[in-house]
Amino acid sequence: MSISATPTYNLKVVINETGITADTLRAWERRYGLPKPERSPGGHRLYSQRDIEIVKWLMAKQHEGLSISRAVDLWNDLSASGEDPLPALVSEALPTTQISSISSANLDTMRNQWLDACLTFNENIAEQVLNQAFALYPLDAVCIEVLQKGLVEIGDLWYRTNATVQQEHFASALAHRRLDALIAATPPPTRPETILIGCTVDEQHTFPPLLLTLLLRRRGFKVVYLGANVPNQRFQETLLSIKPNLIILSAQLLQTANGLRETAENLAASGARVAYGGRIFSSLPEIRARIPAHFLGETLQEAIQAIETLLRTDIPLEGFSPISEQEKYLSNLYSQKQPQITLNALTETSKIGIPEKHALIATQQLGNNLLATLSLGNISALSSEIEWIKGLLQEQIQNETNLKNFLEAYTNAIDSVMGKDGLPISTWLRAQTN
Repeated sequence: MSISATPTYNLKVVINETGITADTLRAWERRYGLPKPERSPGGHRLYSQRDIEIVKWLMAKQHEGLSISRAVDLWNDLSASGEDPLPALVSEALPTTQISSISSANLDTMRNQWLDACLTFNENIAEQVLNQAFALYPLDAVCIEVLQKGLVEIGDLWYRTNATVQQEHFASALAHRRLDALIAATPPPTRPETILIGCTVDEQHTFPPLLLTLLLRRRGFKVVYLGANVPNQRFQETLLSIKPNLIILSAQLLQTANGLRETAENLAASGARVAYGGRIFSSLPEIRARIPAHFLGETLQEAIQAIETLLRTDIPLEGFSPISEQEKYLSNLYSQKQPQITLNALTETSKIGIPEKHALIATQQLGNNLLATLSLGNISALSSEIEWIKGLLQEQIQNETNLKNFLEAYTNAIDSVMGKDGLPISTWLRAQTN
């Protein structure tokens, strides 16, 4: 499929996507006639996607050791022979499902280099790696294969205590800053649809929805991005204000998935069309049935395709299973009793030598995750998430013996405070300590 030659992008977009400087680009245009931007009525340069790929091609040849003049000669020779130098590159026109297949080994190497720079707080090297990646590969591929997967890897390192929270925050800040710059450089929307994107209440992980915002804007959509921790009422107010064609909600954690459920219910009751995504719905597919909205898929590529389909077609919502009254009763009862359960658990953990400061954090983490899964009407959904939670708990409790003792103390506290009503919870917890 051919690469678009329609003049669309301004100079800032080309700089952000390729890493080239404005002076260098103007010099290439003046001396070698490559690329050949058109001019807007106001006299500003307008570049096509083909122009951007030409710049990337020339930079790639320089990286291979050619001078710019030799690279231009090679381009001209290939063009004169009737051969287009660009078909080997994957363009924006290709289906999004092919993005992740682009030279994955090289992108893997660049991701590792970027991570190494972030772990040593070397901002200069980290930025150089990204500039090189954007010069050689399509923007979508770099954002997904280097930035998104890089943040997932450093999150896993933190979870395994092989990286500090400072390192994780440093990498996240660099990645967010790059996305902000790329979003600021996107051209005005060319499509009529408006999409509203935001993280639901208490959700602070903004990179996935921010990246989705970038990818959708680059496809011509008008996207209103609300950011992190958006209360239900704020979504309702914005819904009335801009009347979006689609609202996309994002949650990454079990503790914030129920907030997404509540927001989706309120928006759906207002007649809005709602879709959602996030890590937790990929790792716990059984809780999707509790969300009265359209699941966008487990990858960004799937999400973009699903969004296109939802905007074109009136697809009915399928598979939604409302929470039963019995499930609501157990969730509400645990919520009411949670402070007393926490107090009892802290009393017991102090007897076995677990420091109060660590025990308090652990009880809050476990309690909030239990409340979340109960609010979603399926405590068994916590089973596939328990190893992650145990990792968080063990960071506070320090060793496996203390962790087992802590879980037993918390389970006994549930029995003491909730009695037989708490059996579904305590039975499940005891199964995790065996």
